[in-house]
Amino acid sequence: MDLISSITGSYLSLDVKSLLLFTVIFILTIDYIKSRRPASFPPGPWALPILGNTFNVDHKKTHESMTQMARKYGDVYSLRMGKHWVVVLNGFEVLKEALVNQGDSVADRPALPLVMDLTKGLGVIFTSGDMWKQQRRFALSTLKQFGFGKKSLEPVILDELIHCSKDFLHFKGKPFNPHIILNNAVSNIICSLVFGHRFEYSDERFRKMIICFEKGLQGLTSIWAEFYNSFPLLLRHLPGPHQTFLQVFNAVKVFIREELEEHKQNWDPADGRDYIDCYLNEIQTSKGQAGSTFDEENLVACVLDLFVAGSETTSTTLRWAFLYMAKYPEIQAKVQEEIDRVIGQSRQPSTEDRVNLPFTEAVLHEIQRMGNIVPLSLPHETIKDIQLRGYTIPKGVLIIPNLTSVLYDENEWETPFTFNPRHFLNEEGKFVRPAAFIPFSTGKRLCLGENLAKMELFLFFTSFLQHFTFCMPAGVEPVFDYHLGVTLAPRQYEICATPR
Repeated sequence: MDLISSITGSYLSLDVKSLLLFTVIFILTIDYIKSRRPASFPPGPWALPILGNTFNVDHKKTHESMTQMARKYGDVYSLRMGKHWVVVLNGFEVLKEALVNQGDSVADRPALPLVMDLTKGLGVIFTSGDMWKQQRRFALSTLKQFGFGKKSLEPVILDELIHCSKDFLHFKGKPFNPHIILNNAVSNIICSLVFGHRFEYSDERFRKMIICFEKGLQGLTSIWAEFYNSFPLLLRHLPGPHQTFLQVFNAVKVFIREELEEHKQNWDPADGRDYIDCYLNEIQTSKGQAGSTFDEENLVACVLDLFVAGSETTSTTLRWAFLYMAKYPEIQAKVQEEIDRVIGQSRQPSTEDRVNLPFTEAVLHEIQRMGNIVPLSLPHETIKDIQLRGYTIPKGVLIIPNLTSVLYDENEWETPFTFNPRHFLNEEGKFVRPAAFIPFSTGKRLCLGENLAKMELFLFFTSFLQHFTFCMPAGVEPVFDYHLGVTLAPRQYEICATPR
């Protein structure tokens, strides 16, 4: 009897092992068949079953990894991230051909699970189709009323500069970390447009919102985000950093909803004080209209998007600016000499001064180029099959525009890896903007906040150098290490801002 039981157990054990082996082989075979590169698809590295090329990319230096791969596989190549195919575009000519010449065909955003769980398919930055068109059109037209990108917004920016400079002066030339102060100042400009008022830097709710917002952006491009997008059914129910991303963005939404409720208590449809007032009017006006995408949940999502578009890139660029000025004091001195000659010390800068400050403009643009703030832009998705450089990219494929490959393109820049303001000056010393300068991307999905960012950067940078000289603490050299989120930000550092 024991012998029979032993034989039976052995057969059962063998059957279980065989079943497991068969299941694994079956899954791998199906994965191979479903996920192999289509005909005429761009080349790329061999992909692991199930995981794809997730580990071919250094997720702390994704833009560098993707730029290096272009040297091996060409300016148009493919990666498999989990079960999804991705095509990476490199070099100015390729990006122009895809995003501009065929812009209508790549205007959608991919419905990535993590983004969809964060936004619920709402907002303006990560949406597509009619939703995107309606919300973008409304955002641009409404913010234009409040001076978005115009001279009429200057007083708001210059007023915030006064508050920011007071905080700098508080340190009396001693080392301090400018990160939080800059984030507060730039975010307050968006707050003025959206909420109709600014916040004191000491406001605890405001400070928590800014910190949560930054943490959320850092997580969106991490390897955990890749896993979440590849295996959402599993990751939604597992603990980990990906859950933190959702929580911090939800905390920002709570802040926005609280502001919305306060607005509704004093809302007068005849008095459009800010973006929220105008959006509430639009909700009322479009109520009952077929195809309308305006409601309060979408309002919250759009306000969050405006913070993404109008704050993080600007504050990060200014942090790079301080580092570069400390690294190159002779360039800083030349900028200050030009500012003193054109503006002097008795008045605040104006955007009208730009034309008379060519070297300052050149330095600021070179900071943006070298800082490479949004190195991989935001992903696109093909609306239909397209042809690009002899390859066929089918409908529904995720497209990554590698802006790093453009801003550091050896065919476009004289010294691409060296800080060189001459990239933006002609022989007569006048400012020129090369076509390959696309830090805000290009085409139909050009950054919503570009005009505001350009105005803010010029006024902040010029005003700071008008009143301060920036240097590193004694014995400390500038370090250009970074951490990668949606933006490429410098590591935390301390700087000395000495009043002039």
